[in-house]
This record gives sequence, C-alpha cells and structure tokens, in this order.
Amino acid sequence: MTAPAFAPETEERLALARQVADAVLFEGYVLYPYRASAAKNRLRWQFGVLVPPAWGAECEEHDFQHTECLMEPRAEASLAVEVRFLHARRRTVQRALPDGDFETVPELHLDDRVLVPWDEGAEERVELVAPVAQLTGDGIEFPFRKPAVEDTEPVLDATGRTVGRLLRRSAEVTGVVRLSASELDGPYRVLRLTAVVENTTPWTPPEGHAADRDAALPHSLVATHLLMALSNGSFLSMTDPPEWAKGAVAACRNLHTWPVLAGEPGRADLVLSSPIILEDHPAIAPESLGALYDATEIDEILALRTAALTDAEKREARGTDARAAAVIDLADSMPAEVLERLHGAVRGLREITGEPDGFPDEFGVTRPDTPWWDPASDAGFDPEQDRVMVDGRPVGRGSRVELRPGLRHTDAQDLFLQGRTATVEAVLHDVDGAVHLAVTVDGDPGADIRREQGRYLYFQPDEVVVPEDPR
Repeated sequence: MTAPAFAPETEERLALARQVADAVLFEGYVLYPYRASAAKNRLRWQFGVLVPPAWGAECEEHDFQHTECLMEPRAEASLAVEVRFLHARRRTVQRALPDGDFETVPELHLDDRVLVPWDEGAEERVELVAPVAQLTGDGIEFPFRKPAVEDTEPVLDATGRTVGRLLRRSAEVTGVVRLSASELDGPYRVLRLTAVVENTTPWTPPEGHAADRDAALPHSLVATHLLMALSNGSFLSMTDPPEWAKGAVAACRNLHTWPVLAGEPGRADLVLSSPIILEDHPAIAPESLGALYDATEIDEILALRTAALTDAEKREARGTDARAAAVIDLADSMPAEVLERLHGAVRGLREITGEPDGFPDEFGVTRPDTPWWDPASDAGFDPEQDRVMVDGRPVGRGSRVELRPGLRHTDAQDLFLQGRTATVEAVLHDVDGAVHLAVTVDGDPGADIRREQGRYLYFQPDEVVVPEDPR
C-alpha cells in the first residue's frame, strides 16, 4: 500500500468525477442569501459530517461511513482511493489599533464588504493506492492526520492601509481508512469491496457542553465522500445490477453513504460513494455556470434572487465568505442570454421514424391534425371512486397499503419509506394509460396539510402490498 500521487491516467479519470464530487463537497456550504446572519446559515453542513467519537456518542451524528460495493478486478489490478472532506477553519475578525496591536470585533466595515466571524471550509484529501490482492483477508488500514493550523491575513482598505486582519484557526483531526475485499461464491470472480472512513480524533467535549455541535465541527470531517478507481476491471452498479448479481448487491451494507458509478457514461471503473443519494454517472448540467451551494433551488431562481439583493445585503454576503462573494459577482455579471439558458433543457429526445402527420406551424414545428390527448377521455375516470387490483384485492381511496418502492422507477428518497404503511387518497390514470396511487404515509404529522394542498406521494400498484390486517 502506498500514498503517492496518482498515475496520470487515474488522475484524468478522477478529475472528471471531481466535478460532481465538488457539488457534494460544498453542498450547503453557504446558503442563499449567502450572509452569515441568515438563519439557515447558522446550522450548516448537514451531509457527511463525521464527528469525533466522544461527541458522536452524545448525538445522532456518526463518526464513520461504511461503503460496500461489488467489483470484478482483472489480473494485477490496483485500487486508487481518494477521501475528500472539508476541514472547518474558525475565522475571527480583528481591528487594527493605533499602537499596532489588534482587537477582536464582531464586524469590520469596508467600502465593498462587511467582514464577520465565520467558519470556512478548507478542502482536504487523503490519497492511497493498494493492489487488490492485498485487500483480501484482514485488508489494510491507512491512518491519516491533518494538523492544526493558524494563520493571519491582513485586511486593507481602498487606499492600501491596514485596517485589520483575519485570524484563522483549524484544529487537528485524525482518521483512518480501512479497505478489505472478500470473494463471493459463484461462477464469476466477483469481490465485495468494503471501505470504511472513520474519524479517530481524540477530542472530547468540554464539561457541560456535550450537545454543542458548534464546538465539535472543527474536529470533524465535513461532507466526507470517497472516490475509488480500478486500474484494471470494473464495478457493478448498485442501483441497476445484472440479474445474476442482484442478491449479492442487496446483501451489501452501506451506512451513511451510497456508492454509484461515476465518470464517463459507459465506463464502470470508477465509483463515487457520497452521503447524498445520486444516480449512476451523475453530471453537472452544462447550463450551470458556477457553484451556488444550494441544491434545493434551481440555478435560474437562485441567480435571480441573488441579483435582487440590496447593496447592503451584497456587502454583507461578500464579507461572509470568498465563495459567497463569487456567487454575488456571478449573478451581477450574468448576461441576459446566459440567464435565458437556465430556463431548462430537453435531453434524451426519442427518435421518430416515418413521415410525420399534420402540418408545420409558423415556427416550422409539425403539428398533428388531431390532439395527442383528448381531454374528453378523462370523463370516465374518478380518482376518489376508482379501484385497482393489488394482490387480488381492490384498492382505492381509504385503503391501507404497505409501501415497497422499486429501484427502477421511483425517486431515490422513496426508498426510505420501505415497509411503511400508508393510506390511499386517490387512484390516478395518466395519459399513457399507467395507474398511480396517491398516498399519505401513516404517522406523517404533515398528512393533513398534504391532503389540503393535494401534495401526495405517488406509487405504482406493483410498489405496494395489502397488509394482512388492512385496518
């Protein structure tokens, strides 16, 4: 096992995957409206935080991630692993005094920004390469350490005069990467790869501050995720495995992280294991011009909202963080034609063969002689009265079902509802003839609000079963 720089070919593959991994790394780093004073920026870094073991025992966060996936290595294959995380740096703002000393202040006003205390995130990497043959049996351990750092940055006004400084401190963090592999029974040479990343920092909470997350963050590995590349061989998809491997995939244990195929579509020699559930071969939309750090919104909305901030709000955002300042500058400088691209894009259009029916409109688009959908056809459907057969029993509004979401045609978040019971609110038919069950989950405190607003969860009939006692 070694920890050298990666080979050029491996580095090239990882560089493509890092475009998506960076979105994982900085998800939630600084949220709109990009000001430290905003309420939602006071509880940051919600994904992939590996806390010190002594504090993890006192809270609901964890000190490790556990990844398992399947791989088919060829002869002499090696595994390159890159652990990536943010190391919190606590920034203090200080004002220059006439005697040359500095004093800590809650804020420092400049012409273009207002500097305030803030926790910055410095990107850290742990890299190692191991022959696959060394991973069998007990596997290998690779401990790592990131030392404490303290530095200062002078703050200058418009005339170049020193008016203050930024003092940054980061605490030491330590961890370990554990890699092991075991061969599965069967006609194919398939190995189950296990990769564990653990925070081993020996920090303990101050007495009386056991629940202080803010104190634990500088000693945590933030937004932790893994990139793993095979030099010779391939990984199996965890979401769409071949039929013969489905049982082995289902037996894999993934705790606080989820592995997907990454890199170029069509290749399977690279895996990204992240605390955010992704699909195989995730990619950044080409229309996206820069990181906005808030995946709950779309680029167009965030760009418009950011551009609409007042000058005072922009000054505070620019003083909050360099990445927040870059977002403000991006929104302010975005040309109209670039913003227009963010309206959306259509991908994966279906090829149509044969002569088109109908006639071209004024834009040259062929319109059919008859509508593709006849609204009058809805007259025979009633969502509140219709029934659909499930397990030989009619299911409709008011029926209780058990949710069994499938892997191929459901939202990844619905997988968390596996085994929960729900109440059917409506039976819906779409224009393609498919049937969908609108449901509310039993025990959901927001169920009444969902009913009032008509905002249900949707499952297909083959994704539910009727419980033995349907009451």
